[in-house]
Amino acid sequence: MKNSQKDLQGGWKKRLARIIFEADTPSGKRFDEVLIACILLSVVVVMCDSVGMISASYGRLLYAMEWLFTILFTIEYVLRIMCADKPTHYARSFFGIVDLLAILPTYLSVIIPGSQYFLVIRILRVLRIFRVLKLVQFISEARLLVRSLRASARKIVVFLFTVVTLAVVLGSLIYLIEGEENGFTSIPKSIYWTIVTLTTVGYGDISPKTNIGQIFASVIMILGYSIIAVPTGIVTVEMSQAFGRKRSKKICPECMEHGHETDAVYCKYCGTKLSREVEG
Repeated sequence: MKNSQKDLQGGWKKRLARIIFEADTPSGKRFDEVLIACILLSVVVVMCDSVGMISASYGRLLYAMEWLFTILFTIEYVLRIMCADKPTHYARSFFGIVDLLAILPTYLSVIIPGSQYFLVIRILRVLRIFRVLKLVQFISEARLLVRSLRASARKIVVFLFTVVTLAVVLGSLIYLIEGEENGFTSIPKSIYWTIVTLTTVGYGDISPKTNIGQIFASVIMILGYSIIAVPTGIVTVEMSQAFGRKRSKKICPECMEHGHETDAVYCKYCGTKLSREVEG
């Protein structure tokens, strides 16, 4: 009797996990579509609530919708923990933390009383924007981008260290060239100007006045264009290699459609379980 109850409970959890965590099944796809719509609507509600005119006219409606979305996301969070193979692993994962941040501020705004905490509550309400991060898990290409960034992390760190070193050297030189009388009152402020110039932002709050300083600034501006292209090239190479490793595609034995991901279990067109692969 106990074994049968465990089997029923295990089967229920597996079916629920297939709907919530797997987007290759028709039911999982529908669940993801509804969840994405709720995420987008909840973010729109938070944004509208920050507009004074809209909040004054539709404050109660926005408040009710906020609680509706909070309850829905709370149910989703509890269901994910219930059907996850390792609940603590999910709770500590990136998306688990994002899911918690999506619902926690609403409850905290009720627990913290008193008008003196109004600013704190407003900050907590802004945290609801974290819901938009939940969209990342529904984009398969996002996983590829994350893997590419991780693979190129060391190269980017070395590149950033080189840029920081270059900014310190160039900032010190412009400090010597221009001096305090032209607005470069210290080396840190000169480094700030160098970074702004290297990144081609150009706020214009500080600018060189001498001819030598302006020539030096022109060189830094030209150098900035070449520097910006380096991290883009690093990540592009890693993404190209990741796409190359992703060429193995599965074919559905039922509808014979291909184009599935290498880790796909079910056909994204008809829901049939995939069984064989072909090299693309």
